[in-house]
Amino acid sequence: MTASITPAMQEGLRRQEALGRELLDQGAARLGWKAGFGTAAAMEKLGTGGPLVGFLTDATLAPSGGSVDVAGWGKPVLEPEVAVRLGADVGAGQDLEQVLGAIDAVGAAIELVDLGEVSDDAGAILATNIFHRHVLLGDFLPLDGALDEVRMDVLSGGVVHAEAVEPAAMLGPLGEVVRGLADLLANSPEGLRAGDVIITGAAIKPFELSGGESVEVRVGASAVSVSIA
Repeated sequence: MTASITPAMQEGLRRQEALGRELLDQGAARLGWKAGFGTAAAMEKLGTGGPLVGFLTDATLAPSGGSVDVAGWGKPVLEPEVAVRLGADVGAGQDLEQVLGAIDAVGAAIELVDLGEVSDDAGAILATNIFHRHVLLGDFLPLDGALDEVRMDVLSGGVVHAEAVEPAAMLGPLGEVVRGLADLLANSPEGLRAGDVIITGAAIKPFELSGGESVEVRVGASAVSVSIA
């Protein structure tokens, strides 16, 4: 799951890096990375061989259980995701066993994005930081078994919306998702570092939001929730 990096994607990554650097210079703290457009359909449409990458800082970290106002957004969307945390750096070209060995914990995650101006150009998508607006995270817990055995439950309005979801069915093996991000960041001065959080992409069809929704995501004993104002 390694993306073919075109000149347009390289330019998009440079612009994204500048956005991230500006936030850090303003006092934000590094949080990690996000994967996006990693489904087979999205990769075919964009002509990529792996997920796209975006950065995360605490500037967009919202508290679990809180409310987020999406008024003024073009097309607000909520994505239930599995998050992983790195206990060691992951570099470009590492094999899957090395990548899996670097992941020390997993947790539930929710990402909120604004798809109001979606482009079919991978470089333009990268330059926007993949439409990221907010991330919410549950507790990170040590892996109890193999990463491929992780399952997700999603509740909407307190009612089960999806149960025992296998993220790989939508995204492919999560270790390969992380590996693909490392390869995409091969020329970045940042890269995947120990302590980074990585949200791995929407494991089910995302929720299109109109306001009033409440969603909870569970990954094992880790849970995260949000209400939409």
